[in-house]
Order: sequence, then C-alpha cells, then structure tokens
Amino acid sequence: MKHIISLFLLFVFFQFNSCTDVLDKAPDGNMQMNEVLADPDKVEAMVNTLYANIPRKGYVYFFFDPAVVSCSDDGWSSEDGAGQLVDQYYKDNTSANNHPMRDFPDGHGANNNAYWNRYWQQIRLCSQFLELIDKAAVNNETDRGRFRAEAHLLRAFFYMELVKWFGKLPVLDQTVPFDTDFSKMTRQSVYDAAKLIISDCNLALAEPNLPWRIDTETNGGRVTKALACALKSEAILFAASPLHNEGKNYWEEAYQVTKEAVQQLKLNGYQLFTTCTQPNIYGNGPAAAFRQLVTQNADYSGSPRDKETIFQTRSGSVFVWHIGYIGSNMANTYKCGTCPTQELVDAFETINGQPVLDLTKPYLDEKHLVPNYNKANTLYNPNDPYANRDPRLDQTVLRNGSHILWDNKDVTVQTYTGGAHAPSFDVTNRSASRTGYYHCKMVTPGACGTNQINNANWRFYRLAETLLNLAETAAEAGHAEEARAAANEVRARSGMPALPATLSKEELILRIRNERRVELAWEENRYFDLRRWQKPDGDLSETCKWLTAMVVTKNADGSFSYTRRNISGSARGGWQNKDLLLPLPLTEASLLESVTGQKWQNQGW
Repeated sequence: MKHIISLFLLFVFFQFNSCTDVLDKAPDGNMQMNEVLADPDKVEAMVNTLYANIPRKGYVYFFFDPAVVSCSDDGWSSEDGAGQLVDQYYKDNTSANNHPMRDFPDGHGANNNAYWNRYWQQIRLCSQFLELIDKAAVNNETDRGRFRAEAHLLRAFFYMELVKWFGKLPVLDQTVPFDTDFSKMTRQSVYDAAKLIISDCNLALAEPNLPWRIDTETNGGRVTKALACALKSEAILFAASPLHNEGKNYWEEAYQVTKEAVQQLKLNGYQLFTTCTQPNIYGNGPAAAFRQLVTQNADYSGSPRDKETIFQTRSGSVFVWHIGYIGSNMANTYKCGTCPTQELVDAFETINGQPVLDLTKPYLDEKHLVPNYNKANTLYNPNDPYANRDPRLDQTVLRNGSHILWDNKDVTVQTYTGGAHAPSFDVTNRSASRTGYYHCKMVTPGACGTNQINNANWRFYRLAETLLNLAETAAEAGHAEEARAAANEVRARSGMPALPATLSKEELILRIRNERRVELAWEENRYFDLRRWQKPDGDLSETCKWLTAMVVTKNADGSFSYTRRNISGSARGGWQNKDLLLPLPLTEASLLESVTGQKWQNQGW
C-alpha cells in the first residue's frame, strides 16, 4: 500500500555527463521540486525516471535463465536441481510471502516483491509527472507535448505489466494524497484497467509531437505511437479473455480496438519483415527472415530494414550463445539452461498446414506419453518426426540431426543416447538438456567463434503479435474471414499455407492459439496466454503438470528410434488454480484487507 500512496517523487541522481540522449540525463544533487521544474535539463531528467524499471527479459532473469519460458510448457530448465528460481517453482516451493517468479524477476537483482513494488512506483511517477509538466520549464512546447505523451504511454505500459501478473488492480489516474479515504479503495476489473490503458494510449496517439517510429540511435528505447497501438490491443485482449472477463463478452470490442490498431500501424509504415537481407548467415529457407528478425536489433532509421519491431529494450538481454543453446558439453559454453519440450515441438504443423496432433485433445493420457495424432495429417511420420515440418521448427529448436556452425566448423547435433549432445535426466547435471532438444531461435547462426553479434535487444512488441491478437479477437467475435486473413499473413512469411475456410469457430480458435505458440515461442507470451485462456476456476493441469522429452536411440543400421518419456517422475509445480496469477505481497495484501475490509489477495494464496 505504501507504494501506491506515497507522496514523494523518487529520483535517481547521477553525475551529469555530456550525453545528449534524453534517457541518459538525470539531475545531480538533492533539490526541491521547484528547482527541478525551473530547469529544462532537470525536467528532461524527470523523463528518465519514468523509464526506470522497464523490465529486462530474455536471459537476464536470476542466474541467466529465461524464467518465464521455463515456467511455461514450452521449456524445461536444467537448473531443476540447483535450488534457484525455476527449481523452487518446479517443486511448488512458492507462497504469498516468497514467490520466486515475483521476487527475483527481471535481471535487476534479488529484491522482494519486485514486480509489485517497482511497477506501482513507476505508475506513481508517471501520474505525478503528468500533474507537474504544465508548470515545468521546457526548451520548447514540442518537448512538453512529447514528454506528456510519453508519461501517459509509460503509465499504460506499467499497468499492462501489472495486469499480466496480478489481474485486478486499483485503477488510479492521478496521485493519491494522504488524506484519501483508503477504506474505499478496491481492486477493479481488468476491463477497467484496460479502459485506463486505452485512454492513456489514445492521449498519446493524439499528441502530434510523439513519433510513430524512433529513427535515431540517441532516442533508442523511447516510446512511440506504435507502442500505443500494441498496448491498446493487448489490454483489451486480456480483458476479454476468460480469466479476466468476469463473465462478460468483450470480444467484439476487442476486435474493433485491435482492428483499428493494426490499420494504424500499417498506415504508418509497419509491416512484417519478410525478406532476409543476410542470406550468407541465415540461408535462403522460407523462415530465414523470421530467424534474422528475432536475432538482430531493430535499426533506427527513417527507412529501417526492420519495419516490424514496435518496441525494444535499449540494452541486450538475449545473450544466449553459451547458455541454453547446445549446453556446456561444447567448448566456450557455460551451462545448458532451458530447452524446448516435446510439447512445443508437437505444436509445429507439417508443411501441408495440418497439425500433428488433434488440438481438441492433443494427448490421450495425463502424462502426455500417448499423443493423439491428427488423422487428417498424411505427412507426419512418428518414425521420422522432423521431416516435412513448419520451417519455423528448425529456426526455433535444435534436434537430433540439426546442423550448426560452431567455432567455424559444421557440427551435427547428436541427441541420441550416447551422442555428444544426449539429454540427461540427472538433476545434478546442469550441462545437458532435459528434453532431447536445445533452443536456437534467439541465436545468430554461427555466433560461437565468429564475429556475429548475439546480444540482441529484447522485443516487447512486434507487428506479428498484434496481427495474431487481431486473429484471435476476430475469431472469438465471429469474424472468421478476417481472423484467417490476419493469421495467414503471419503464416505466409514462413511459407505456411493458409488456414482452411472450412474450419468451425472452435477449430479456428484452436488453430490461432496454436499459431501464437509457434510464431511467438520463447518470447514470453505462452506463459500468459495459457493463463488468460483459463476460466477463474480452472488450472493448468492439462498443459503444465506433466511434460515430456524425446529419447532417441541410434539403431545398428544407422536409423533412429524415438520414444517419449516424462522429464521428471513427479508432477512439475506451477499448474494449480492458484498459479494462474501471482500473489500480492503478503504484507501489502494484509494491510489493504485490514483497511478496506475486502479480500485483496489472489485466489489460492
């Protein structure tokens, strides 16, 4: 509660330097607010505080683990015996007082209640800045308008982050004075939060001095009108989803908001990155552009190579060539980290556009050892499981027989029993995959031992995600043709055929959900998608309780046999009803409940 109602503005004071980047400026010394507001340079430094605590994602979570991925059904971490973040999560060693996903989240270091505290702090700073900016000295009115728009948009961004993790929230569009009657404060619906997010985004979109795209390196990391479109779409998507909609149907509204967002993005120059510009590195395959997009930074230019990225971090967080790629059985590697599950591999269709499994019930048993194959798929062969697959599979997952460039040498991945890269199910072995696969989506081909950069900035939003938001909202609202068109636009980039026009509404929704999983794998969407698709009384037992690996055996004639097995003999934690949302910090929830007389803690905690 103290993080919502505190009156002071938290500044981070740094030494002045000569950098002209507004995000690097900050005031020096401990000064009164009127001193800050009287100096245009210090006002710009206030803008810097609004950007503090932008979350760092990818491989910068505690101990270099992509924690959000490894706690979904897409990945399993070989840190499962090390007592660290994912180990605690897998063993269900979580509580409202100490939750590893909440308290050690994003590479800023271990800090209790990190998401809750930091994001409320930023929301408070944004609101206070909006209340002060009209009184502030600025170099010109163009700056004032842009700063105001940025504050609105950053408040929307941090609210969206809180919604993802905690669900319902107090919806505050201004700072809260001490004399407020806090007994009347409530957690409002996700729809109410989405309306505030959309309002803030619309105010940002109305500001003529906020650009649609960052075109200079010095402004790298600043927010834009494009981010406003992406946030509007995501906010209303979450509000319409079963976990958050409180029994109301918001799908038509979500469709209309997202349709407008996509239209505005396209009208202002955003488009999918469809042509690989470095075939010497990425090859000429149908998914080469897809791989190049996710391994290279978006460029800042008036006419950029990458017109798809909407918002990226200012510093790299996808430094993975030595972690989670091929494991520390290879030279110049540190540990194995998180690897793709068989469940993720199963999600990739065959090249004829048919799912491998029946999406209505992918597995016939609780432990996922008996796949329910799609009877209409004539291309999939369980004895040759990687043939004829969606090209994005080989740009996402290293499997037995994959080829990689390592120390300038061609290496064939050998995950078969006895092979150089075989999995290990011994939790004391941090060097090997637990799944029989390794991750490669975020890795520049040939990154180890060459000059290829592999410390890419994290993409928070890209056009493909917003297109898939449109596909989902359109399908749910009954606009099947537009839903297919949006999904097909994403699929076409990697050479996948269009979704059939004969799909029922229920079948179309399942196909679009699966498309999100494939296209956005390892981008942290799956963790939240699985949760928002559940009803409030649901759980993740069908997707996250039991996960599987592929054991490959090399036969005497050189062929291979493939057997599924559970990664662990025990169910993995994180699948219960309580795990749909993070708990509020125990002390915060207890204090708020004592003041308001209402329940604040999330269900099950």
